[in-house]
Amino acid sequence: LVRISPFDNQGRRQTSFAAVEVIPLIESTDHIEIPEHELKVDVFRSSGPGGQSVNTTDSAVRMTHIPTGIVVSMQDEKSQIQNRAAALRVLQSRLLVLRHEEERAKKKELAGDVKASWGDQMRSYVLHPYQMVKDLRTEYESGNTQNVFDGDIDGFINAGIRWRKNQATDAT
Repeated sequence: LVRISPFDNQGRRQTSFAAVEVIPLIESTDHIEIPEHELKVDVFRSSGPGGQSVNTTDSAVRMTHIPTGIVVSMQDEKSQIQNRAAALRVLQSRLLVLRHEEERAKKKELAGDVKASWGDQMRSYVLHPYQMVKDLRTEYESGNTQNVFDGDIDGFINAGIRWRKNQATDAT
């Protein structure tokens, strides 16, 4: 941004730089409902050192989430109902971690490579001695800076889309 600063008593031209990253908001919930048809539940006898219930009742639970293949086994509790509930909680937490990783990857993909350093700017805004906004990648420019500041950026978006398509075809 090149402008006459209102804070400079001598009226000199000032240059300032900013990096803005715009990505969509991805809604996230901290609770996951798992439909029964996505679960495969196996029961088996618990093993290992323990008390009277070990190796005598089918109290251990192995729960498989079919779409992801995540498997959770639980045999800590004495009853199958308690082990099933505990296995479901562990499975939900693992699916939640997986969802957060997918959201993080999606945000990174949408953001692309972000370089906020000198010479990597993609747009210049000049407010003095003349008015112009110019996209340095696409060479698209507008002389009406106020409209651009008010959100009229369709020309820049369309030029950016064309530029990305050209970059993709040049790469192949």
